[in-house]
Amino acid sequence: MKVCIVSDSHDRGELLANAIERGRAWGAQAVLHCGDIIGPNTLKRALTLGLPLHVIHGNNLGDLPNLMRLAYESDGKLTYHGGDATLELGGRRLFMIHYPHLARGMATTGDYDAVLCGHSHEAKVEQVPNVRGGRTPLVNPGTVAGLGAPATMVLGDFDAMTFEVLALA
Repeated sequence: MKVCIVSDSHDRGELLANAIERGRAWGAQAVLHCGDIIGPNTLKRALTLGLPLHVIHGNNLGDLPNLMRLAYESDGKLTYHGGDATLELGGRRLFMIHYPHLARGMATTGDYDAVLCGHSHEAKVEQVPNVRGGRTPLVNPGTVAGLGAPATMVLGDFDAMTFEVLALA
């Protein structure tokens, strides 16, 4: 299963939609948003693109009641998980949280096939040693909005367990 991983869109709905369109063209079957959406209007165009969206909030909470309402009214296209998420997609167990330091801790447990985060606006994919003797991918897609850093996203392939950072221009 291929996925589009984004974060820190900060009310830039068009930039988010453009990233999702790029992911969809690559073959992504779902979108994972690692927080800091801000307002639910940011997701409205993204919801028209036909990929299911899994969303957590970050430190910029925005309008949570309307985000929850948008998820409820989306007929399953948008899943709002709250502050973090444990989910299974493509046969892989994933954990999403906005904060990199908490994500690193979760990666060290070895309980997940991949851990995703945002917040720093710095795109990075690393293999974190875990307590089970293996390594867990820790994926931060950076900021789709390009705030304080270049605009980036990650394309993930859960079959191959590969993650590629892409610059958005």
